[in-house]
Amino acid sequence: MSEEAKCYLVIRIKGSVKARKDHLDTLRMLNLSRANWATIIPKTPSYEGMLKKVEHMVTWGEPNLKTIKTFLRKVEIMGDGTLDDEYVRKLGFESLEDLARRIYNAEVTLSSLREKGVKPYARLHPPRGGFKKTIKKHFSAGGEYGYRGEKINELFIKMAGI
Repeated sequence: MSEEAKCYLVIRIKGSVKARKDHLDTLRMLNLSRANWATIIPKTPSYEGMLKKVEHMVTWGEPNLKTIKTFLRKVEIMGDGTLDDEYVRKLGFESLEDLARRIYNAEVTLSSLREKGVKPYARLHPPRGGFKKTIKKHFSAGGEYGYRGEKINELFIKMAGI
């Protein structure tokens, strides 16, 4: 793919025990109230500042289109069920792939879809086989939290149960 993603896939990997209130508030603003929840946010300076503030509790990177499509299939609709092509058409998009492309290009945010009955996060399982490294160190120092670039796709696949 020649174009670069204009969004981040963010996954919360740590719980709330011993967490500061301002960190929990920031996580709530990111729609990550619990561990193993994921969301997609646009690449903006304000969101990047929020990620830096709570980087010891989350991991993030640039998703590819395939990952965003899989993510959207895991997203729940208010009430019951998951997002499918039929519901996406009710939202005003051609297909799930069209919605994924718009999120990839930061034309649409999950928070804007909240008013239409779509939850702005996906609940995931802990990674199959567990985390390979410690969640107490930054990714660049041999751990799991913080910015991981394209490798977020591998972690998401392990956590989505695919």
